[in-house]
Amino acid sequence: MRANQQFKTVRSDVQALLKESQDLFVEAAAASGKTAEDLRAKGQEILDQAMDKAQQAQSLVLDTGREIVATTDDYVQSNPWRAIAISTGIGVLVGLVVSRCGEPQH
Repeated sequence: MRANQQFKTVRSDVQALLKESQDLFVEAAAASGKTAEDLRAKGQEILDQAMDKAQQAQSLVLDTGREIVATTDDYVQSNPWRAIAISTGIGVLVGLVVSRCGEPQH
């Protein structure tokens, strides 16, 4: 669950950065001259930080996905018959659910 907590932290950081940049852009729209330029530059800096955080989240999700795939592959390689039995069971359950959904209601 460590990855899940990291993802939630990154997501909340990105949301906070985006909110802060929105506030700065609103303030910059009302300002003029040097103040407006400074506020716009600060807003752009915050948006860049948000993009970096979003890219970190993407990397985290990809890394976690790769770990899951590797773990699943290792399990299937070391337990092929068990994996076949589990897959067959899931297929039977899905088939039962699908066939029941197609039956007319009385």
